[in-house]
Amino acid sequence: MRVLVTAASKHGATEEIGHAVVEELDRRGIVADFLTPEAVKSVTEYDAVVIGSAVYAGHWLKPATDLVEAHADDLRSRRGVWLFSSGPVGEPEPKPEGDPADIDELVAATSAKDHVVFGGRIKRDELGFAERAIVRALRVADGDHRDWVAIDAWAGTIAASLVASGV
Repeated sequence: MRVLVTAASKHGATEEIGHAVVEELDRRGIVADFLTPEAVKSVTEYDAVVIGSAVYAGHWLKPATDLVEAHADDLRSRRGVWLFSSGPVGEPEPKPEGDPADIDELVAATSAKDHVVFGGRIKRDELGFAERAIVRALRVADGDHRDWVAIDAWAGTIAASLVASGV
């Protein structure tokens, strides 16, 4: 059984979530590979796929949506597709205002079994001018709002689903 994990990340935080998913799947005896969306040429050699993206202005990043568009038919024929979004920040517990605007179309295009939203990370020194202006205007504090326990648990449910399906 092989699983592809891919994540579009602007500053690396979402990619780190993807790597954590790979590590948890590996711990559970499932072979998982991480590739950036741009590096994915085909999904047909994988039994299942996990796709993630950072969310900016309420939307997934273009490399992730391009991957879904380019491979939609093959994604729907996998044993399972799971989606995750990363981006909400804030204290005490980041709660998204709602799902990304394009998630319903992405779920439909991939026949995804699940979509989850994880908190993001803000490091002001990594941001461009426009991003810093938005963060300042919204009064968002620097910090890492990713819940690693929740991320590992979610990866565990993916592993359990794959094992139960006999992949």
